[in-house]
Amino acid sequence: MNYLEELVGEWYEFQGYFVRRNVKVGKRSKGGYEGELDVVAFHPERRHLVHVEPSMDALSWAKREEKFRKKFLAGRKHIHGLFAGLNVPDEVDQIALLQFASKQRRATLGGAKPVLVSELLVEILRELRAHRVVSNAVPEDKPILRTLQFVAEHRDVAFQALGGREL
Repeated sequence: MNYLEELVGEWYEFQGYFVRRNVKVGKRSKGGYEGELDVVAFHPERRHLVHVEPSMDALSWAKREEKFRKKFLAGRKHIHGLFAGLNVPDEVDQIALLQFASKQRRATLGGAKPVLVSELLVEILRELRAHRVVSNAVPEDKPILRTLQFVAEHRDVAFQALGGREL
C-alpha cells in the first residue's frame, strides 16, 4: 500500500467509516482479476459509500482518463459486493486523488471527481486542529494522521522558529 492510500484509509477510518483497501474485484475464470480498488469506505450511519483512487502519476490527462475510467467502472460494477449484508446506498462517490495536477479544474476524471492532495490535506488539518493531542489524540494505529495532528497543533511554534517563513 502506498502513502496516499494509507492516508486516505486512515482518514476515513478516523471519521467512522468501515474501510477496505487494495481489494481485487472481478475474478476471472482463467485467473487474475478485472481490477483492484485502492480505498473503498462505507459509513453505516450516514449511509455514505466512497471509492478513492489516489495517484502519484504525472501522466497526460488523456492517459489518466483511460486509467481512471477503467478503475471507476470496475468500482461501480463490483463495489456493492464488498459490503455484503450491509445496507449500502446505490450511489457511490468516486474520487481521483491527484498529487501532480494543475489547479486547472476538471469536472470529472474517468467519471469521478478529481481532488488534489493539497485539498485533502487542508480538510484533514482543519479537522485535526480541533483535536488537542493532550485530550483527544488520534489513535496510535493511525500514524500518518497522528503526525498531522502534531503538525496542526504546533504549526505556530514551527512557523515562528523558521523566522516567520512558510513551512
